[in-house]
Amino acid sequence: MSEMICSNCGVKGQVKKHTPGSIWIEIILWCFMIIPGLIYSIWRMVNKKKICKSCSSEALVSVNSPVGQQLVERFHKPATQNALQDKSA
Repeated sequence: MSEMICSNCGVKGQVKKHTPGSIWIEIILWCFMIIPGLIYSIWRMVNKKKICKSCSSEALVSVNSPVGQQLVERFHKPATQNALQDKSA
C-alpha cells in the first residue's frame, strides 16, 4: 500500500480506518435479533473508510499520484525554499 497524504491538512502517512455505526448497537442486534445483527454487521464492514488521523478527513491521496506530488510540494516544501521564494517576491 502506498503512502497517503491528506489534501485537507497536509499530514502525510497517518491513516486510520473508520467504521461507521456503533459496536453497542451491533451487539444488541446480535443478542436479540440475528438477521438485523447480520445486516448491520455487513453494513459496517462494507462502509469502512480510511481517514486522516490528524483531522479525520476522507480526502486522502496517494503520494505517488500527480495530485499527491503537488500536495507534497505544497505542504512539505523545505523551509529554505520558502525563505528563498519570499526574498525573491
